[in-house]
Amino acid sequence: MSRTALVTGGSRGIGRSIALRLARDGVRVAVHYGGNEVAAKQTVDDIRAAGGDAFALGADLGAAGAVERLWSEYDVHADGLDILVNNAGTGKQQSLAEVTPDWFDRLFAVNAKAPFFLVQQGLSRLRDGGRIVNVGSGVTRVAFPQDIVYAMTKGALNTLTLALAKELGPRGITVNTVAPGIVETEMNGWLADPAAASAAAAYSAFGRIGQPDDIADVVAFFASGQARWITGQWIDVSGGSLL
Repeated sequence: MSRTALVTGGSRGIGRSIALRLARDGVRVAVHYGGNEVAAKQTVDDIRAAGGDAFALGADLGAAGAVERLWSEYDVHADGLDILVNNAGTGKQQSLAEVTPDWFDRLFAVNAKAPFFLVQQGLSRLRDGGRIVNVGSGVTRVAFPQDIVYAMTKGALNTLTLALAKELGPRGITVNTVAPGIVETEMNGWLADPAAASAAAAYSAFGRIGQPDDIADVVAFFASGQARWITGQWIDVSGGSLL
């Protein structure tokens, strides 16, 4: 029986690369999107064109009742789950003084609350021996006051990983976090500035900016049987940034 994965935020950027990579491994992929249905359908079409299987699911994870609606729609398409990738996230660089209560609540709703309840409500669907991969961030390894709330939400995700790994171990379910550094995606549109891109590349030991496939390949490893003896781990996938 082929495995089925749900990739949140799977229509663009890192999530799209993860969806495509898992599909190449023979996994059936539920491609979640927050608002860009066109991009999600394109990702599904690309997976199918390559011989894989996928379907799209839409839900604004920052809205009330979104998790329940997402799982209800998922159940229409699939019977059970093998891999959950909590990739969806939002953020923009804001200093402490710029943060409003509404923005604070929005970031925690999408980046921390949604993954928690996706797991809570998804456990009845997740098969024994399954995989949960949380997409964190390298900003939890260094001081990052330029986006303090975003960093806080990713820190919460790290703690969630540890607790879930302990709780779900008896079922053979692994839970790990991959933590990207600066990756060339729409979310990091500021990289279009050559000077900014050059400065960002200099952070990495390799002298370049990360690409979505750099992250997707590591997620695919954690989603595979080869990672069966690894759980509760936070893995830096930043190209050796700020060593």
